[in-house]
Amino acid sequence: MTRRMMIRSALLGLIVAVSPSAAAVKLPALIADGMVVQRGGRVPIWGTAEPGERVNVTMGGRQATTSAGDDGRWIVRLDPVPGGGPVQMVVTGSNRIEVRDILVGDVWICAGQSNMEWPVRRSRDAEAEIAAANHPLIRLFSVRQTVFPLPALDTQGSWDPVTPETIPKFSAVGYFFGREIHKTMDVPVGLIDVSKGDTAAEVWMSLDVLQRDADFRPILERWKAADPPHVADDPHTPTGLYNGMISPVIPYGVKGVIWYQGESNDDRAEQYRRLFPALIRSWRQEWDQGDFPFLFVQLANLGRRDPGPVDSTWAELREAQLMALSLPNTAMAVAIDLGEADNIHPPNKQDVGSRLARAAKAIVYGRDEVHSGPIYRSLSMREGKVRLRFDHLDGGLTALGGGGLRGFAIAGEDRKFVWAEAAIEAEEIVVWSDKLPAPAAVRYAWGNNPDCNLGNKAGLPASPFRTDDWPGLTSGKR
Repeated sequence: MTRRMMIRSALLGLIVAVSPSAAAVKLPALIADGMVVQRGGRVPIWGTAEPGERVNVTMGGRQATTSAGDDGRWIVRLDPVPGGGPVQMVVTGSNRIEVRDILVGDVWICAGQSNMEWPVRRSRDAEAEIAAANHPLIRLFSVRQTVFPLPALDTQGSWDPVTPETIPKFSAVGYFFGREIHKTMDVPVGLIDVSKGDTAAEVWMSLDVLQRDADFRPILERWKAADPPHVADDPHTPTGLYNGMISPVIPYGVKGVIWYQGESNDDRAEQYRRLFPALIRSWRQEWDQGDFPFLFVQLANLGRRDPGPVDSTWAELREAQLMALSLPNTAMAVAIDLGEADNIHPPNKQDVGSRLARAAKAIVYGRDEVHSGPIYRSLSMREGKVRLRFDHLDGGLTALGGGGLRGFAIAGEDRKFVWAEAAIEAEEIVVWSDKLPAPAAVRYAWGNNPDCNLGNKAGLPASPFRTDDWPGLTSGKR
């Protein structure tokens, strides 16, 4: 297919997805039989109709009426529907639509790149996991992977209960997360998969957000200046997957988002310090549901193990992810111990989903759940040694797996790092090196695939960190 034909095909698809049909009342693909609607809040229901046509919606004893606008679009927000189900929804205008088998529970967006997209059939213990997948109160919706130059109004897909037939191709992280939430909270769970491999954060952001911040404009300028020009349906297009996959889901009522992405931004980790929080804030603003929970996975370990302390773009990206915890209602699942040296898609997605679920149970559902390993807080210097303090001790600091602490490096004012000794003293870590009588900075697990073992007695690993702010490999890259 020629580039011109590809552009034409994409634009024809855009006409279908973006332009509302002016005829009988219609609902988007997401509002359909088997869906899960969010409990505890108003329920957005929308669609298209003849301009000016009156549309009435009833569900679970709740009712609302509106009229389609001049563009044929309409939306209502039903009062909260009692939990559980199933219930039925009836939409009437010039025609009548019945939506059946609706559950009322918690809906989670499962977003990101390939490690979120990675399916159950390629995860650890896939055969056993698929055979045991029988959860009729967990419903799955996979948004069609589509790139558009403008925000689309609809997508393709269907709501399916979890069975051995439906689960193999679904996001493993999403499924293992949702399964634990369903088991613990005893509520129906809806999982909406909006992931696509090999994608940077900017493809999941609106054009307005990228244009508004001067730090992000080089992303757009670099794309426009590419030679040869990019094709219309390239999934690496800034805003392209936001338009094609996120826009059609807004404003569906959700509990929150789980996110696994960052690998494709590692060469611009310093920029990611602003880019990732901007994505979180913009999604919350566009959904208009307040600061809904946003739970994310820190990059796992990958690659050869370096014999000495090194600079690392992946370590810098992990640091940028750690910084996003400054936003309210966020949590991070550390995965520094779950990766594989030669596999960017480690198959152990069960522990990733479980750690995200622990975070949700703690910060979203208010349960007494340890959800984080140690997070570096502050330091002090004394007699040539550095004393480090942490949050999230949860029973105390420990060397996971036994033995001595590993993964600490220390440097003087010359910024040359060497491996350091480290020991636990009460609620602090003491770090030193006989080679450096005057230490200036400490780094922990600073590398693509570091040998590290600090954690808490809940068994959760510490996040990699550094105490310095010296320029790194990605400083100034936009």
